[in-house]
Amino acid sequence: MTIQYTPRGVCSRAFQIQVEDGVIQDIRVEGGCDGNLKGLSSLLKGMKVEEAIGRLEGIRCGPRPTSCPDQLAQALKTAI
Repeated sequence: MTIQYTPRGVCSRAFQIQVEDGVIQDIRVEGGCDGNLKGLSSLLKGMKVEEAIGRLEGIRCGPRPTSCPDQLAQALKTAI
């Protein structure tokens, strides 16, 4: 399954997430903090969707009510 997601309230403009059998295979992010998001994407590869959601959901970026990790969690919720 490929998830196409447009994040809200963050610098990133688009997420493309590959999920197979409930496991994250690949994440591509357009925009945002390049190095941080590449690192986050690398760490999430091979992780179960539910675990990633549990770890990322609710993370804030400064005074913002959301963050790129939180938005990734929102995108991943569409896979379950």
